[in-house]
Amino acid sequence: MPSERKPMRYGHSEGHTEVCFDDTGKFIVTCGNDGDVRIWEGLDDDDPKFITVGEKAYSLALKNGKLVTASSNNTVQIHTFPDGDPDGILTRFTTNATHVTFNSSGSRVAAGSSDFMVKVVDVADSSQQKTLRGHEAPVLSVTFDPKDDFLASASCDGSVVVWNIEEQTQVISWPLLQKSNDVSNAKSLCRLAWQPRTAKFLAVPVETKVHLYERGSWDHVTTLSDDLLTQPINVLVWSPCGQFLAAGSIGGLLTVWDVNSKLCVERQKHEKGFTVCGLAWHPSGSQIAYTDTEGCLGLLDGLSTSSSTSITTTTTSKATAKKPEKDYDDLFDDDDDRLMDEGQSDTNSPAKKAVVGGDDDDDDDFLVPATGRVRNRGAILDDENSLDTGSLRLGQGLYGDDDDAGSTVEPAAAPLVPLRPVYEGPLPTPPQKAFQPGSTPAHLTHRFMMWNSVGIVRGYNDEQDNAIDVEFHDTAVHHAMHLTNSLGHTIADISQEAVLLACPSTDELASKLQCLHFSSWDTNKEWMVDLPKGEDARALCLGQGWAAVATSALMLRLFSVGGVQREVFSLPGPVVCMAAHGEQLLVVYHRATGFDGDQALGVQLLQFGRRKRQTINGEPLPLSHKSHLSWLGFTAEGTPCYVDSEGMVRMMNRSLGNTWTPVCNTRETCKSKSDHYWVVGVHENPQQLRCIPCKGSRYPPTLPRPAVAILPFKVPLCQTTTEKGQMEEQFWRSVLFHNHYSFLSSSGYEIDEDGQSQSQKEQQELLMKMFALSCKLEREFRCVELAEMMTQNVVTLAIRYASRSRRMALAQRLSEIALEKANQIQEEEAEEQEEEPDYSSIRRTTSGYGSRHTQEEEEEEREEELEEEEEGQEMEMEESAEARKRLNPFAKEASSPVTPSPTPVGKAGRANPFKVLGAAKPSAAAGQPRVTNILDNMTSSRKSAPLGGSAGKSSKNPVLKPLAPRPKTKTQSTLLQMTTTKAANKKNQVNTEPAADQQKQPDVPPPASPENTENKRPKTGFQLWLEENRKSIVADQPDLQETDVIKEAMGRFRTLSAEERLSWTERAKGQTGDAADLKKRKREGGGGGGGGGDAENENGQTEADENSAKKKKSLDPSSKLSAFAFNKN
Repeated sequence: MPSERKPMRYGHSEGHTEVCFDDTGKFIVTCGNDGDVRIWEGLDDDDPKFITVGEKAYSLALKNGKLVTASSNNTVQIHTFPDGDPDGILTRFTTNATHVTFNSSGSRVAAGSSDFMVKVVDVADSSQQKTLRGHEAPVLSVTFDPKDDFLASASCDGSVVVWNIEEQTQVISWPLLQKSNDVSNAKSLCRLAWQPRTAKFLAVPVETKVHLYERGSWDHVTTLSDDLLTQPINVLVWSPCGQFLAAGSIGGLLTVWDVNSKLCVERQKHEKGFTVCGLAWHPSGSQIAYTDTEGCLGLLDGLSTSSSTSITTTTTSKATAKKPEKDYDDLFDDDDDRLMDEGQSDTNSPAKKAVVGGDDDDDDDFLVPATGRVRNRGAILDDENSLDTGSLRLGQGLYGDDDDAGSTVEPAAAPLVPLRPVYEGPLPTPPQKAFQPGSTPAHLTHRFMMWNSVGIVRGYNDEQDNAIDVEFHDTAVHHAMHLTNSLGHTIADISQEAVLLACPSTDELASKLQCLHFSSWDTNKEWMVDLPKGEDARALCLGQGWAAVATSALMLRLFSVGGVQREVFSLPGPVVCMAAHGEQLLVVYHRATGFDGDQALGVQLLQFGRRKRQTINGEPLPLSHKSHLSWLGFTAEGTPCYVDSEGMVRMMNRSLGNTWTPVCNTRETCKSKSDHYWVVGVHENPQQLRCIPCKGSRYPPTLPRPAVAILPFKVPLCQTTTEKGQMEEQFWRSVLFHNHYSFLSSSGYEIDEDGQSQSQKEQQELLMKMFALSCKLEREFRCVELAEMMTQNVVTLAIRYASRSRRMALAQRLSEIALEKANQIQEEEAEEQEEEPDYSSIRRTTSGYGSRHTQEEEEEEREEELEEEEEGQEMEMEESAEARKRLNPFAKEASSPVTPSPTPVGKAGRANPFKVLGAAKPSAAAGQPRVTNILDNMTSSRKSAPLGGSAGKSSKNPVLKPLAPRPKTKTQSTLLQMTTTKAANKKNQVNTEPAADQQKQPDVPPPASPENTENKRPKTGFQLWLEENRKSIVADQPDLQETDVIKEAMGRFRTLSAEERLSWTERAKGQTGDAADLKKRKREGGGGGGGGGDAENENGQTEADENSAKKKKSLDPSSKLSAFAFNKN
């Protein structure tokens, strides 16, 4: 049933408008918000006659020369038609009537009102009234049963009621609609329609469908629907023949169904997408007039419907048998051209068609030529006057043809296939409009133009005032400002340096960009620039020292904050929004049309540092299904993140190739469906999502001033109710939220090193807890996987845990991992010696491998298996020693192969031992510069303070206590040397710098693997060292055999740093050089603070540890283990 949609025309002032035809179909009659009834002789009538019926006309009905209107003076009036003379008042209500309608004969009028009443009035004698009471809210619509027994009404109370008119009683009531408090707030006008003639069905619009109820039984017989209908249906009207039902919906869709086949036979869209609120079918059935809520009138012409339903059965069934299945093949066939030519000869002109169609014998040929294909291809391409296969297929003859010949062509109504290939796939989504993140919608008179971490920009645009208020969270940045908004700025941004505003263009004026550069040191603190003609600002943002504006011409223009024009480049699609932070610019735009409710957005991330580059180039932006982007920004630390309309917050994971990880779902904390959180800022440290709770709305009002709430983050891992799931979630969240350290340091920013080391510690602690849990659950493979993510000194701890849990196979595997980690670091050091990069991103696994050994070997209650294991490992170490001989003792540690991003550390540009790992090994190393004491960090928070202090002081004793029962005195001296070397670097302030300085010791931390330089040559360096230290060893353990003394000494020697061991070897060779230098520095730094302390330490340590060893023996091994793995303090 293809029809032509005529252009809309202005009818009344904007607001609810209704339409009907007179009985002859000669006039179109409309009423509207201006209180006029207009009588049009056709859509092109430029001077329609009008009748003023009141201030507003809510509804009208016309029959038998009587025009009935519901007007704003609470009356239902009657006028003569077409003269328009007043003919009295039919009835009154206490508020305005909402809908009036005639019965089929025109003898009675029914009217529904906002005072919950329905009245049925006799036109001839208005004293004959029946009042139907029972609705509990304003009445939306009324309709008469064509047989005049019943009346149906719909109301804002959500019910549709059928009344017996004579008895004034309710026959049945269906609760079908959404409740509302007034007609103006109702989702739909719910205009009911009773089938004319047969009166078989009552049609009720329910949301996007039409329910048909059978008269008499009042059963719900069938539902008419259409996939394209996504918004509620407002009005229904039957064709005069009763076979077709037309519906007008909120979104402007006009749909016509054939009720017998339940097929949609016509779809049209309102040209501007406005709500259709009035529908009328021409008495002939060939036109539908419709009106919208903006007061405009439109017409669908050329609808071919038939009033005689009998015709459909007269056709040949032969034709139909072949036709439908051929339909689509034929459309796109290879011999199209030939068929087209055939078609031209005899079927393409309307005149010839009628002739061919009229000849009964011929009609099979006409429909299906010899080729077996439809010859009437022209119908698809022809103008609307030609007979078209739509009407053929649907069995609706050419209405109004005097000559019934055309009807013989119609096939039987059995297999109903609509003519045009109907697209039934997913529908395109309307693209979301550009917006400023942190602003509320532009149509509000009082709105937030921007709310971010710097301040708030409010816009006021009411009768009194068009102004902008700027307020800073920290008034030290700048005092509050009040600006008159004479240019009509609609978008704004605010930063520590400036306020940026932009207004759209008008017919006379260009779109302007205005910047109030309040941080400028000169007197001119404002600049303005006009955009080129035809280019409007759509989104803007302020970075550090620069501003960006994206325009409707798909351009992005950069300016300096002082007003110098900088780069300009094109965007791949219309911008949606932008955000900036420091030197980063994040742009989101439409990369394509989305389907099925999804938006297809692309994202670009640019960096304007020393080298300008694009980090993300046009990747798709992941959104929840059927959602749109609602906020875009950066965390306070500079990581891009965004929120979609489903409340899902996603953050960029730089360590996983710039992917987007969901970190919070704000909907989970909402109490009701209509509540939302309006995000204003995100912080990674501390982990906070700052947002404003909005009850029953998506955004907050400007007054009263909204309060900011803080939501926690939660990575959506599986089974987060279990202990394992919780620890995994905490671990990965910690990794994700501390990626910013490496990014900031690589961009040359100073970072909070305490915070970073704290995060490393937290991650390693979680890994250790997960390791202990997996051990308990006897998941040894999982333990090894966890150990892969640990730093080396935590692996040491894990090995001891495993060996005490009697899991020797696991301990063996873990020691292999430890060795591997050690070798890795050695290789890195070697590489770095060859080429020293400016920035190295270092994952420091600082605990020397040798120190691991000493920890294991010297335990008093160690077992024979462990001894064997160690001997095996010593062999491995000797093999790898060769590679280490060449090392430069002062080389920085090379960057770990698993860390992709380079990480310079702020001040010194030195290697950063606290780098969060890259994607391969995401658990960042807790890189404590101490050699043996991973446990300090693991088990005691109060011990983090002395970490960076002088190792020589006896105050260190308690710190080392939780170590293995037999500590190594030389470990202590290693620490001393480290600290003193550092002290020399730091102008001999041995004791002053706190833990923050640990990161700045690239030269010092011991390499992870024992550098047995002595293995491949006479062990001169070791012998030299042994001579000097034998006394202290013997003093420590007087009962040792000679071989044991050497073994003990080897263990201790191994705990020395590479530099020291090298220096002993150099001394043995008699060379002086770097090594001598190192010793000298060692003496300077360590002489005063360290010398005596060392001896003191050794004694105190030995005592303390003997005690602890005794205690430990009495403990059950497993309780001991869990004690140190889970103890937080």
